[in-house]
Amino acid sequence: MRTLFCGLVLAFSCLTMRAQTAGDSIKMTIDNLFAAVRASDSAALMACFTPDAILQTIVKDKEGNLNVHSVGVASFVSMVGNLPKGAGDERIQYDMIKIDVPLATVWTPYLFYYRGKFSHCGVNSFQLVRLDTGWKVQYIIDTRRKDNCIGEKGK
Repeated sequence: MRTLFCGLVLAFSCLTMRAQTAGDSIKMTIDNLFAAVRASDSAALMACFTPDAILQTIVKDKEGNLNVHSVGVASFVSMVGNLPKGAGDERIQYDMIKIDVPLATVWTPYLFYYRGKFSHCGVNSFQLVRLDTGWKVQYIIDTRRKDNCIGEKGK
């Protein structure tokens, strides 16, 4: 009986050691977001965000001036839901994750492909909050360019 008890304690300890970290949970939320984009799955995409999330992009206008373009999460989700499955494919690298529960900041350089062809690259800066339902994206701001990309284009 004592051996069985020790074995159970040891097994539980091993399972606990493999429990998901906050960083893993945050990555899973972001990975789910991009999987939903690839699948053009509006419901799965919306589940990654808080209801009042903000998405912004830093873009250059025709004169070369930088501007910040904003879009609400509902508009973004609708746009992605209207894409053909597999049309949008953002490939990210996790560079930095900072956590002060319930707040997380994540920095991810990326390459974006549209219908299998390289479109642009840049960096995403995510702000996530930990709610009762788990980590949710509250804010994304990104840069976009066609050159000086991290990683290989066309693969």
